[in-house]
Amino acid sequence: MQSAPEHTRDRLVRRGLKLSHLRLLSVLGRTGQISAAAAQLAISQPAASRLLTEVERIAGATLYHRHARGITFTEAGRHFSTLAQRLLGDLDAASREMEELEAGRRGFVTIGAVTGAALEHVLPVLRQLRVTHPSINASVVVDTSDKLAPLMLADQLDLYIGRVPGAVEHGAFIADPIGAEPVSLMVRKDHPLTRRKRLSLEECVEFDWVLQPLGGLMRQTVEAYLSDRRVPLPARVISTSSTLMTLALIVQSNAIAPIARSAGAFFGSPDGIGGRVVTLPVAEDLAVAPYSLLRPAHRPLSPAAMLVHRQLLARIEALANAAPS
Repeated sequence: MQSAPEHTRDRLVRRGLKLSHLRLLSVLGRTGQISAAAAQLAISQPAASRLLTEVERIAGATLYHRHARGITFTEAGRHFSTLAQRLLGDLDAASREMEELEAGRRGFVTIGAVTGAALEHVLPVLRQLRVTHPSINASVVVDTSDKLAPLMLADQLDLYIGRVPGAVEHGAFIADPIGAEPVSLMVRKDHPLTRRKRLSLEECVEFDWVLQPLGGLMRQTVEAYLSDRRVPLPARVISTSSTLMTLALIVQSNAIAPIARSAGAFFGSPDGIGGRVVTLPVAEDLAVAPYSLLRPAHRPLSPAAMLVHRQLLARIEALANAAPS
């Protein structure tokens, strides 16, 4: 779209148009009387008449006609009054938006989380926000901590729930510890192992397993857990970092997959994938290293991000207080 010539830009402002003129035109459009408009604006009637004369001079057009009961706008005057009401309404809306932004009631927040935390903490908080703060929009990235940390360092995340990778400077983050992340061994509902009365890890490793790629924290944790108990590692492993692919594989095969317990409980519930996956009653003390709610140390959070951070902390603390000691 071609912009207006330079000499036509801000012409009314350069001629002296002020907010006081717009306010008078707006009120006159509702009252039709100079005296009533002056009273609403808390100015004298002569001052209102003077402003109206100035507006006509600035507009370069006849805007009104006087009569015994007040004034009547010309077509140009009605148009100018409507524009004044619209402009003042836009300014009021901008003021409200700025107040909401400052108070954290409006804004955009980017949140990262590992899978279990995304379902256990982030999802419930987002559902709550849709009710209490519908003008806050959020973007959620679910991934492993080694992918989330660089995103935060690049200012692409406001906060994330996970861990600080070993190769990253811990001082770049402010952490609110959550605790260890329990892990469950998940299989499809009718898996042969679900019919065993007493189940051992040795029986489990005879089946295919779905694990993170080599070097992944979950895989390292599972392999260390098995090795510490002198259980051989699974001979047949399918490697993937995708939770969706992991679920698809265990639902359609006899494979076993370690999944964060909170995620396993969600997917195994009617709200998840209809109870098509279940937890094996084995390795119930398996857990990944503690994780935290992390935010950047080098910059403050926006008001909206700070509000989300407070709500996440409140949920984390509530769950910790409700857990059996």
